[in-house]
Amino acid sequence: MSPRAGNAGPHTLAFVESPVQLLNVLEWAHAHAPGVGLTLVVLSPVDPMTRGQLRRMSDLAREEGHEVRWEEARGGPLAPFQTIGGLAAVLRRAHRIVLGDPFSRYVQLLLTITRARDLVVVDDGTATMEFVGQLARGERLVRWHRKGGRPGPRDLIFAPVSSSARRRLTPGGKRRVEIFSSMPMAETPEGVAVSANTFAWTRERFGPPRITKGADMVGTSLVETGVVDDDRYLEAVSALARAHGATRYFAHRRESTDKLRRLAVETGLEIVRPELPLELIARRGPIGRTILSFPSTVVHTLPLALSGTEVRVAVCDIDPAWLTRNASPRAQGFLSGVTGTARDVHRLSPAPQPDPAEPEHTPDTPDTPDTPGPLGPTSSPGAVNPTTPGPTAMAGPTGAVAAG
Repeated sequence: MSPRAGNAGPHTLAFVESPVQLLNVLEWAHAHAPGVGLTLVVLSPVDPMTRGQLRRMSDLAREEGHEVRWEEARGGPLAPFQTIGGLAAVLRRAHRIVLGDPFSRYVQLLLTITRARDLVVVDDGTATMEFVGQLARGERLVRWHRKGGRPGPRDLIFAPVSSSARRRLTPGGKRRVEIFSSMPMAETPEGVAVSANTFAWTRERFGPPRITKGADMVGTSLVETGVVDDDRYLEAVSALARAHGATRYFAHRRESTDKLRRLAVETGLEIVRPELPLELIARRGPIGRTILSFPSTVVHTLPLALSGTEVRVAVCDIDPAWLTRNASPRAQGFLSGVTGTARDVHRLSPAPQPDPAEPEHTPDTPDTPDTPGPLGPTSSPGAVNPTTPGPTAMAGPTGAVAAG
């Protein structure tokens, strides 16, 4: 164990399934358990980009003195049984459970085994906002982009487990529940302790970044989740890039390779597939003076991670005409709420006009090559391969495009 971490005391077990969840566990540990070593269980997904980011985040966690246990939780039909069976003993010994996705069926199953009376929920993006509201209203746990749809057979079979998980996430008796979040809370469940994630660990560990003259754009997986039409999304990205002189597009880890190829060809944007959560990439730099985004987690987290810099975050609302026919009836209201509750961001119209505060774009060419940070260079060239984790690159109309 690293000298940074001390004795774990009451054993703390954290379950993560995404790089953002792991980042927020590190932020929670920094804020509430400094010098305490945690056991981090990575319930690895199959998506190669997510796996690659989780590997890099796991390295950071080990550097902070935490034990990381990597579980191939989805590595075949027997994997869930083997994973849960292998974790049963440590689950029963744990005094505190930290989790990142209360909607996860995997996590809900694990909650039925633990005897821990201290539960902490860290951010899994904007879904945390919906979780808190559902918990406060006593509703069943359903992801926001599926809300309003008819439960499927698997939902009905899993309903008793989900109900049990919701009860365990409700404070009562000797059971304590904490929510550690950078998201705004419209409703706070009775008895739940809420503490603010200010991204203090991120700011202390990285940066400050070098800031370039241009604008960068942040991608979203709203097309992949069936909320936004792909053609309308492409049109919106193109319009934003033209209006604000954006040159780079930081892809969401769930964006499809086909969509990203099309974006590169039709917009000329440099497609960057980050090897770490965007909060760390932005804090390491280089990063554009303006960051353009659609409603997503980063409109809440980037202003915190980049506090004290001159970077401005601007968010473009989702036009109702962009939504697909299959989008949840809840989608428009939820996305508007994500934008409307964001602090320290500039709000853009769905039909963006050139920003008078931004000069006409001229390519920002650094005098010297980017200096690798403690984790190595932010980007490296290569070929797009949807089955290979780690950095990739795409070829656009202007030639080879490097990605991180």
